[in-house]
Amino acid sequence: MNALSLASQPEPHEAGYSRQRAWVEVDTDAIARNAANLATGLAPGCQLMAVVKADGYGHGAVPVARAALAGGASSFGVATLAEGVQLRRAGITAPVLVLGNLIHPDELRSCLRWQLMPTLSGMREALLCQNLAAAAGRPIGVHLKLDTGMTRLGVDWQEGPRLVAAIAELADVQLLGVYSHLANADAAPADDDSITPCQVQRFASVLAALRQQQLDAGCRHLANSAATLRGPDFHYDMVRVGLALYGHSPALHLAAASALQPAMQLRARVSLIRSVPAGIGVSYGHRFRTSRPSRLAVVSIGYADGVPRQLSGQIAVLHRGRRLPQVGAITMDQLVLDATDAPDLDVGEVVTLLGQDGDQQITPADWSQRCQTIPWEILCGFKHRLPRLPLGAH
Repeated sequence: MNALSLASQPEPHEAGYSRQRAWVEVDTDAIARNAANLATGLAPGCQLMAVVKADGYGHGAVPVARAALAGGASSFGVATLAEGVQLRRAGITAPVLVLGNLIHPDELRSCLRWQLMPTLSGMREALLCQNLAAAAGRPIGVHLKLDTGMTRLGVDWQEGPRLVAAIAELADVQLLGVYSHLANADAAPADDDSITPCQVQRFASVLAALRQQQLDAGCRHLANSAATLRGPDFHYDMVRVGLALYGHSPALHLAAASALQPAMQLRARVSLIRSVPAGIGVSYGHRFRTSRPSRLAVVSIGYADGVPRQLSGQIAVLHRGRRLPQVGAITMDQLVLDATDAPDLDVGEVVTLLGQDGDQQITPADWSQRCQTIPWEILCGFKHRLPRLPLGAH
């Protein structure tokens, strides 16, 4: 492909892709449809929180949030203060819960300023919130997290009723919700999962104690994506959906529970094609040698962009519905394909590393299984030097 033909290619708004060397495409319509499908399956009166932490699982938090609102989400979950402020600066006014533990007064003061709800894991932060809110002359809304078995953030579940009672005595702190997080909700039915029933029972016992003491728990929420797909017994007043919002099931046995459409496609351009004889070593360490005269294509994406180096020689890309194997070590900025059986592949053309091409599809789970991790890590691993290109009406 010569310079003239490259210059004649349509602009991103016309063709849906950038002139960048590599980029992430995000189908915001798929996000909206996923939100709508998930909301349809919720128990009556249950609301959908869209979890948009980690820059919307690598999809771009702001466009994801707008699409999720269009699909029926009523609130958002973020991990950090900065992520919450980003949504507010973008003009998003829906409730935002900071799921991480904020411990410094300045952080909690910012929550008050930006109308973000911090998560409390103890009385220390509750008292800080009271002092800051009283000084500002307006109340602060908070959620209390119970540790029912995740052994991470949250107050010990047995302390829950006592802490709710103590927070109720704070004039300027409004307890808007009580929640917990499940450690093993994606376990297959055949697995011996004694953790989830135990956590559910502990959560329910705290809520029962609060009712007995006539203490208001506010919005009760327990379910992540897996528990949301498992059914209404987990739904309570709200569910917190992350991975499923982006079109991926947290477990194979839950894949049929909702019609989910992947929202991300990862694409890159071919920057060089070369022909080499048999017996030639490719990339660092020469772990791969050509077994025949070969046509090799260099693609401008690598592990600095989020393509794990441990996938070297284990993946393929899609081009016009065909799979082209990746060969040799994946390097910081490039990887190499064996394009011997794709004589029509030319410099400047686009290949798909994740997503759909014709009737072929490559998913984050395909990668995660090969490098012994989880789809969440794959999606969150794409670096910001890869432009995000939102596609769709939302």
